[in-house]
Amino acid sequence: MSDSNKLGPPWTTLKILNWTTQYFEKNGIPSPRVDAEHLLGHALGLERIMLYAHFDRPLDKDELAKIRGMVKRRAQHEPIAYITGSRGFWTIDLKTDKRALIPRPDTETLVEAALARIPAESAARVIDVGTGTGAIALAIAHERPTCWLAATDISEDAIGLARENAIALGLIERVEFFQGDLLDALAGAWTEPVDVITSNPPYIGTDEEDVMGEDVKRFEPHQALFAGDKGLDIIEKLVPQAHANLKPDGWFLCEIGYRQADEVRAIFEGAGFCQIEVLKDLGQNDRVVLGRKA
Repeated sequence: MSDSNKLGPPWTTLKILNWTTQYFEKNGIPSPRVDAEHLLGHALGLERIMLYAHFDRPLDKDELAKIRGMVKRRAQHEPIAYITGSRGFWTIDLKTDKRALIPRPDTETLVEAALARIPAESAARVIDVGTGTGAIALAIAHERPTCWLAATDISEDAIGLARENAIALGLIERVEFFQGDLLDALAGAWTEPVDVITSNPPYIGTDEEDVMGEDVKRFEPHQALFAGDKGLDIIEKLVPQAHANLKPDGWFLCEIGYRQADEVRAIFEGAGFCQIEVLKDLGQNDRVVLGRKA
């Protein structure tokens, strides 16, 4: 694309789409065509499907410069969500940047299960631990307008991003944010037991780093990913904390790694939870463990 004069004008939507796809292939990007469509659509303000109705459209210099910058970043394996600055999750759009982990579709499994345990008109009190962008807490707040939520994260940067998302979504009046370690962040606040606790904690083992994609390994915050050799260090600490902070009949829902179900179920049992279930994600992998406080 930098040699546009040599290749001959005009640079149309189709020409750039094909060039970008080939460039991404050469740079080892896993889904070159899809990523090219995402970036081009974002740059032009078009849905991906609408690119196909504008294949012959020539692009001006400003549009070409914008696309060039984004393509260069993606070729370095920077995640699409950091380049475009947003990611859709559940029924909301979230600002995304390097301050927090990018929300994944599989985490919607946890949101769906949590909502099933929060009556539509209830004034339930919910805590989300390790909130990151605020995805889980804000999705629940959006769907349950009479609920009150607290969200914690050990990262001050992540809390800042989550608060920005809450303001943008008009939910800041019902979601409070606390910086600190797990539920210790709430010391002196939210002292009464709550109805539901959710968490997507770090659960990747440090021995798995070598098999992770470059996008994740190089750009997403490691503090939000890794939790000891087996990936269970945070979960082992959080589960008994959650049990202690729930009302009787309250629920704790925790996202896990796809190979951790048996071990995490045992941790739930050891903490005193009953009605323990393991839920599968969209790819039919074990993804969420939940339990009720007797």
